[in-house]
Amino acid sequence: MKYRSVFDIIGPVMIGPSSSHTAGAARIGLLARKLFGTRPKKANVTFYGSFAKTYKGHGTDIAIVGGILGFDTFDQRITQSLSIAKDSNMEVSIHVSDDIPNHPNTARIILDDGRNKRLSVCGISVGGGKMEITEVDNFPVRVTGDMPTLFVWHEDRYGLVAAVSEVLAAHKINIGYMEMARKSKGAEALMVIETDQAVSGAICKEICELSYVNRVSSTPAL
Repeated sequence: MKYRSVFDIIGPVMIGPSSSHTAGAARIGLLARKLFGTRPKKANVTFYGSFAKTYKGHGTDIAIVGGILGFDTFDQRITQSLSIAKDSNMEVSIHVSDDIPNHPNTARIILDDGRNKRLSVCGISVGGGKMEITEVDNFPVRVTGDMPTLFVWHEDRYGLVAAVSEVLAAHKINIGYMEMARKSKGAEALMVIETDQAVSGAICKEICELSYVNRVSSTPAL
C-alpha cells in the first residue's frame, strides 16, 4: 500500500487503543453506515482472524458499532456505542467465526432496516487506521473510502456504463477509478466509481432513473 503522507503511517486522530483493531474497524462500520444511508434497525457483525481473537480486549466491537452509528474515529461517543445502540433501539449481534480469512483483520457487517432494506459489507483493517471494503452484497470490490464513491446496483446490460458516465460528465463529475462486478453475464451487477467530486442526491436520483438501474448510493470521502 502507498502512503501519501506521514499521517497515513502514524494513523488518524482516534479513540484508542489500536489503529488496526479500533480506528480501522470504526471506519469499516462508518462506510457501511454511509452506504446504507440511514441508521439500521439491526446490525449483525461477524469477526474473523485476529479480530475474532482479540476484539474484546481491543474494543473492536465498540469501534465498529460506533462507526455503524455514524461516529468518526475521534468521536468520544464511540466509547459508549453499545449502550447508545441499545438506547436507540438498534439491535446489535456480535459473532466470531473460525473460518480462515484472506486478511487477519476481517469483519462482515449485515445491516437491516427491519422492513425491506438490507446491506452486506465485508471489510479489512490494513493498518494505520486505514481499511478496505472487499465485498458489497457478495460482489467483490476494492473501496478504501479515501475518495467519494458511487455505487450503482443494476442489471448487466450493454451501454449502461456509458449511460452512467454521461450523467456524471454532464454534471462535471470526474471519474478517478471504476470497477464492475457481476454474478453472471446479463445478471445482477454492481458498478463502483470513485470520483473527484461528491455525487449529490439529485445526481444519484438521475442515475437511478436510467433503464436497468435498481439502486444507487454514494459515500463521501472518510
